[in-house]
Amino acid sequence: MIVDPSSPVPPFEQVRDGLAAAVRTGVLVAGDRLPTVRKLAVEVGLASNTVARAYRELDAAGVIETRGRNGTFVAAHGSDRAMEAALATATYAKRLRELGITVDEAVTLVRRALLTPTAERPTVLTPPRSETRAP
Repeated sequence: MIVDPSSPVPPFEQVRDGLAAAVRTGVLVAGDRLPTVRKLAVEVGLASNTVARAYRELDAAGVIETRGRNGTFVAAHGSDRAMEAALATATYAKRLRELGITVDEAVTLVRRALLTPTAERPTVLTPPRSETRAP
């Protein structure tokens, strides 16, 4: 795995996406043991915390699983489609939390996005009528 320090993509995302791609393409398969956080950090020249963040996000998305002292392994997953959806969902949820979007607002945005043809312009959240102000 190569991490490009000049890339606008943060290093943890490069690690996360690289491992997810390796699983998606079959380079890594269910049950494969991943290197420890420290070992991978040394291999790619990053801080351990950076690799740990990538591992946490992959774990939350169900791509990998940590088995305590036994190590971290590629998770058995139902399908590549489900794995990719879980990873996209985890990334989306993280970004919405950073933006301060509530769960109800997020669900509304997802529902609109799924029900709107992709050629149409995305809709934005509007506050409930009780929160709108008269000019």
